[in-house]
Amino acid sequence: MDNDIRPFRIDVPQADLDDLRERLARTRWPDELDGAGWSYGVPVPYARALAEYWRTGYDWRAHEAALNAFPQFTTEIDGQNVHFLHVRSPEPDALPLLVTHGWPGSVAEFMKVVGPLTDPRAHGGDPADAFHVVAPSLPGFGFSGPTRERGWDMARVAAAWKELMRRLGYGRYGAHGGDTGAVISPMVGRLDPERVVGVHVNGGLGFPSGDPAELEGLTEAERARLAVYGDQDGSGYAMIQSTRPQTLAYGLHDSPAGQLAWIAEKFKEWTDPARELPEDAVDRDQLLTNISIYWLTGTAGSSARLYKESAASWGRGQEPSALPHGVAVFPGDPGVRRVAEREHKIVHWSEFDRGGHFAAMEAPDLLVGDVRAFFGLVR
Repeated sequence: MDNDIRPFRIDVPQADLDDLRERLARTRWPDELDGAGWSYGVPVPYARALAEYWRTGYDWRAHEAALNAFPQFTTEIDGQNVHFLHVRSPEPDALPLLVTHGWPGSVAEFMKVVGPLTDPRAHGGDPADAFHVVAPSLPGFGFSGPTRERGWDMARVAAAWKELMRRLGYGRYGAHGGDTGAVISPMVGRLDPERVVGVHVNGGLGFPSGDPAELEGLTEAERARLAVYGDQDGSGYAMIQSTRPQTLAYGLHDSPAGQLAWIAEKFKEWTDPARELPEDAVDRDQLLTNISIYWLTGTAGSSARLYKESAASWGRGQEPSALPHGVAVFPGDPGVRRVAEREHKIVHWSEFDRGGHFAAMEAPDLLVGDVRAFFGLVR
């Protein structure tokens, strides 16, 4: 087995950036129904304006340099290239923290939280809350992509993360994740309970059992959160990615406007419901950096394959975990404590009135504070 860990630096060829701009300029825009708004998907005027800014206003090189300010590495695990940020804290007693993104995210999600997590002293925090941050790109995503064989489901990713932390020499560590990362991080805890000190997630944790007794006495807000699981209108993307990711890949891989719209729609639907447009909730350039990573690495199809590989395990129950877990619930998230406690030992639960699904981008201050608060209980 090749255990080598190699330094990595993002350096996108200029020809790829020129090609992106040329393709955006030649986009063949579809028609749309008058007055449809967002009810049929991303409106053409919104998509055209965002694509034009991507083409003429967004500076990939500036954000590439910002990403390269974080130490990055690659290593091969279970036959797959794995890219990761590894930012060590200046504090000698910092706790290693494994941070996992989801779809349609990337390590670019964490650009605003890495500094406060690794160096709280420099960000007005307590140095006792410091972390060494390890933030891998999921296999098949971005600079860890594409995957080359079947079988890269979430359980296999969790096993790869366990091996990554062993390879980095960390004898004890915490795990945090959002979206897909909120599923994978508890899996890592179950696989590596002797080294994982606790698991923190933002969003939901666990799925409703279907037992009517589980619904008794829930608040109106909790019932609304559970309703997210049954939202068929908003789950079309998952049905496509979990059944025909290859067919979808032709459009997303060939058309940057298609890739832009596919991801921007999720930022419209999953960010803070109080915000009208995605860029009202997240920094527009950070959103485009995230989208650019998918486009420039050609990983639209391989990232979607994670849904196909993992679909058989969706909603499947697990044995209860004795590890301490913390949950941060942001507006629009499906988190309900009673559901989470069925399979997890919940020792910390927070609910916030601003932010959304992409908490590290939308409300980095709240997320960092909650991560610090939870791990302050288990360090």
